[in-house]
Amino acid sequence: MARSGLYKSEVKKARDALLAQNKYPSVDAVRIALGNTGSKTTIHKYLKELEDDDGGNARKSSISEALHDFVARLAAQLQDEAHAQIDAMRTEYAEKDQTHLGNLAAARQEAEQLRGDIKRVETSLLREQERHAKTQEAWQQETITRHTAEQQVTDLKESLAENEAHRLSLEEKHRHAREALEHYRQSIKEQRDQDQRRQEQQVQQLQMEMRQLQQSMIVKQDEVTRLNQEAARLVGDLSHAQKEVYDQQSSHRQLAQKIESLQAVEQRNKVLETLLSEKDLQVQSLKGQNVTGAEKSEELVNQVRHLELALATEQAKIEALQGFVTEFRAFLDARGTIEGNADKLNLMTSG
Repeated sequence: MARSGLYKSEVKKARDALLAQNKYPSVDAVRIALGNTGSKTTIHKYLKELEDDDGGNARKSSISEALHDFVARLAAQLQDEAHAQIDAMRTEYAEKDQTHLGNLAAARQEAEQLRGDIKRVETSLLREQERHAKTQEAWQQETITRHTAEQQVTDLKESLAENEAHRLSLEEKHRHAREALEHYRQSIKEQRDQDQRRQEQQVQQLQMEMRQLQQSMIVKQDEVTRLNQEAARLVGDLSHAQKEVYDQQSSHRQLAQKIESLQAVEQRNKVLETLLSEKDLQVQSLKGQNVTGAEKSEELVNQVRHLELALATEQAKIEALQGFVTEFRAFLDARGTIEGNADKLNLMTSG
C-alpha cells in the first residue's frame, strides 16, 4: 500500500544506503528499504528527480543500470496494471457474488419447498404403507378363513367317506344277516320236514307193530314185556323229540330277536342316510362359501397389486427427489468451496 506523506529526502536516504552497500537502488529495493511503504510510482519519480539533480556527472549509470531501471519501471507499470485488473476482477466478482447470492437464496427457497414436498410425500407414503399393511392383514385373515373352510370341507369329506364306508359295512352285515337268516330258515324247514317225515314213519312203524302185536298177542303173550319196554323207549324218544321241538322254538325266538335287532340296525341306517344327506347339504354350502371366499381373496389380491404398483410409483418419485436433493447438496458444497477459494483469493490480493 502507498504511504501518504512520502518525502524525497527519505527516498534519497534509502538510495544512498543501498549505494553504500554496493546494491542497485531499484524501485523495489528502495521500497523494501523504506519498510514496504510508499507508492512505486512516487518512488520512481523521486529517483528520477535525484538522477536529474546529480546531472549525470561523475557517476553516470551504466547500460546495466539503465536496463535495471527500465525493468524496475516496467515492473511498476505491470504491478499498477495488475492492481487495476484485480480491482476490476473484484468488482466483477462482487457483481457475480450478488447474482450467486440471489441464486442461492432462490435455490434455498426451492430446497425448502422440496423439503416440504418430500415431507408430504413421506406422509402420504406412510399412509399408503399403513393401508397396505391393513390390506395385507385382511388378506391374510381371509386366507386363514379360506384355509379353515377348506379344512372343514376336507374333514367333512373324510367324515362322509367314513360314514359311507360304515353304511356299506352295515349293508354288507345286513345282507349277510339276511342270508344267514334265510339259510337258517331253510335249514329249520328242512329239519322240521325231516323230523315230520321221521315221526310219520315212526307212527306208521308203530301202527304196523301194534297190528302185528294184536295179531300175535294170543300167540306171543311172553313178548308183552318186551313190547312194554319198546313202548317205554318210544315214549322216551317222543320226549326227546318234544325237547328238540322246544329247543327249536327257543332258537326261533332268538332268531326273531335277531331279526328285530336287524330291523333296529335298518332304522339306524336310515337315520345315518338322513345325516349323510344333511352333511351333503352342508358340504354344498361350504363349497359355495369357499367359492365366495376365493372371489373375495382374488379381489383382495388385485387391490394389493394396485397398492404395490402405487407404492412403487411413489418410491420412484421419492428416489428421484432424493437424487435431486443429493445433486443440490453437492451443488451447495461446490458453491461453498468456490466461496472459500474466493475468500482465500481476496486475502491473498489484499495482502
